[in-house]
Amino acid sequence: MRKLLLWVVLLLSFSAHAQHTLRLVVKDDQSKLPLAGATAYIADLKKGGVSDTSGHIIIKNIPSGKYEIKLSMVGYLPADKTLAFPLKSPDETVEVYLEPMAGELAEVVIQTNRTGRNRSDIPTRIEALPPEELDEKGTMRPGDIKMLLGEITGVHIQATSAVSGLASFRIEGLDSRYTQLLQDGLPTYDGFSGGLGLVQVSPLNLKQVEIIKGSASILYGGGAIAGLVNLISKTPGKKPELNFLLNQNTAKGTDASGFYSRQWHKVGTTIFGAYNYNGVYDPGSTGFSAIPKTNRFLLNPRIFWKPGSKDSLWFGVNILHEDRKGGDMRVLRGHPDNLHQYFEHNISDRLSSQFSYTHKLDSNSQFNFKNAAGYFNRKLSQPQFNFRGVQVSSYTEANYVRNGKVASWVAGTDVWTDHLTPKEGSANLGYSRDTYGLFAQNTFKPAKWFAVESGLRLDGNSPSPATPSNGLFLLPRVNALFTLNEHWTSRLGGGLGYKMPDIFNDDAEEQGYRYLQPLNTGATKAERSADANWDVNYKGVLGDAFLQVNQLFFLTRVNDPLILQHNAFINAPGYLLSKGAETNMKLLMDELGIYLGYTYTDVQRHFNGLATAQTLTPKHQLNTDMTYEIENSFRAGIEGFYTGSQLLGDGTTGRSYWTFGLLVQKMWKHFDIFINGENLTDQRQSRWGTIYTGSMSSPIFKDIYAPLDGAVINAGIRIKLLN
Repeated sequence: MRKLLLWVVLLLSFSAHAQHTLRLVVKDDQSKLPLAGATAYIADLKKGGVSDTSGHIIIKNIPSGKYEIKLSMVGYLPADKTLAFPLKSPDETVEVYLEPMAGELAEVVIQTNRTGRNRSDIPTRIEALPPEELDEKGTMRPGDIKMLLGEITGVHIQATSAVSGLASFRIEGLDSRYTQLLQDGLPTYDGFSGGLGLVQVSPLNLKQVEIIKGSASILYGGGAIAGLVNLISKTPGKKPELNFLLNQNTAKGTDASGFYSRQWHKVGTTIFGAYNYNGVYDPGSTGFSAIPKTNRFLLNPRIFWKPGSKDSLWFGVNILHEDRKGGDMRVLRGHPDNLHQYFEHNISDRLSSQFSYTHKLDSNSQFNFKNAAGYFNRKLSQPQFNFRGVQVSSYTEANYVRNGKVASWVAGTDVWTDHLTPKEGSANLGYSRDTYGLFAQNTFKPAKWFAVESGLRLDGNSPSPATPSNGLFLLPRVNALFTLNEHWTSRLGGGLGYKMPDIFNDDAEEQGYRYLQPLNTGATKAERSADANWDVNYKGVLGDAFLQVNQLFFLTRVNDPLILQHNAFINAPGYLLSKGAETNMKLLMDELGIYLGYTYTDVQRHFNGLATAQTLTPKHQLNTDMTYEIENSFRAGIEGFYTGSQLLGDGTTGRSYWTFGLLVQKMWKHFDIFINGENLTDQRQSRWGTIYTGSMSSPIFKDIYAPLDGAVINAGIRIKLLN
């Protein structure tokens, strides 16, 4: 009997200390394909493993009992699974599915670098705003992209008119003339037409926005010294789409738009149309419009065709008419007199076409041809002054792309023409410029942990500037990517850039082209730049959350910058130096997302041996955002923006300020409703002092460094007939 009891005790003890084996296979929840590099961890036992190329993980020596297994992988939502050991089937392989992350943390395919690679694999630092974020910003401000770009770390929106609502964007503290705004990789908002670009683009027709900070001259030529923003238009999806959006705001604005998309066997189409209206609005009772009276019509149809397995092309047309009038409120209401006379009236018409053709040579290489042609007619009227010009421009490019396992190539040539003809006795501010470019860029990845992207561009310009007198520019650039492990990466890069002299910048827009003297290109030096940037990135699981951190440091020097002096643009005797840092942090916990972005910018003018701070450049900016979202059902968010003090043109300092916003959106299958509030604490420059000097009839407006429109609430509905 004693022996029997002893055996029972021994068996129970053995069972209690039995060791078991867990076999997992981790797969993508959408594609059902196995995932390599996923992590499974049992916190109670401090045991774990990483999936192999077939998605399998084996964890041995697990005691009997119930345990929680935490699963995670970069780019996927973390998951938990609780299992009791021993399993019912000891040899069972447990399948686990991870859900890909949406939005900013998801893997994004980049188009701006021409190779169609994921952003995480590219040595050039490229940021991307995905469809989810564009959808959110589109409901906040459907009529333009000022808010969309202004909320990007390192990008600053600068008002260029106190009464007409015009604005430009600056990257890393440098003037807007050092940036490019592209549509599907094509320059359609440059030169004379660039002054209205931000306020004439709707975010509702975009599926992605890509940003390069620092010189991007290898593929896109001169003008991208500070960086570029590439607006990627929507394309037909697998399912047809037809939706309409109606929006009304408290600043007397109304927006109506429609979007249709369909893909048949070989042919597809997208059609986007919009009407934007705003009544004249003066919340601060300054006597001048904070928001002008605006009427704008936009139509953008595109056709997509795949005639064969190796060929694809698309063709699009952009048609726009806008009538924008701001100024003295009594003039705008039809009651001018001897004192009340001032106005700014912009009438513009834009007609442009875009064409792209791709021929696949084999599975790894292709030939691309694209073209953009633009006609832009703008008439700017002020009291006793009119300027009307017609800009005709074109861009044509042919390139060859080859993607290999170790090395990839992009090589090609482009031709850029730009001509402005003044009309009706306007000031002689016309110009004619042709640029011919050759470029080649190589991406070399000899090891998993290292990749380098190097390129060279040669541009010829006619007419040529004073230096170099032959108009030739040789532009090298090198970027390197270091992948330390699945969590840590770093990029280091630098290169040269240039900008041909012209008068189209923030100063010219602020002056309304009045009294400006023509620019003699042959007697003016081209602006030339050198830049460097370095960033460090972290992605990983933090408890039940996913954390992404990016730290960037940047430095750009621009030699012989153009400055406005006595109504003429001349080369300054010295250089600009822009340096600073950006910090981005994003934390995702199930349906809750928290974002924090900080920008430090220090731009100094080194003229005649003296260093002075550049005006209208806040050193400190902070963006915060917290969003709760149930996919395809509900979204709510609150955001705050801090803009630090900045030096103004009259030598004074503009005060720092915070603005706050709130969004609530409810989605159903066939319609969404939303309400959004901007600048809810009503921060306005007009509350802190007058915005002009002189008389009402001949005002001289001060630098605009803060909002003028105050608190604005908008609400609307999106009707989804096909989805």
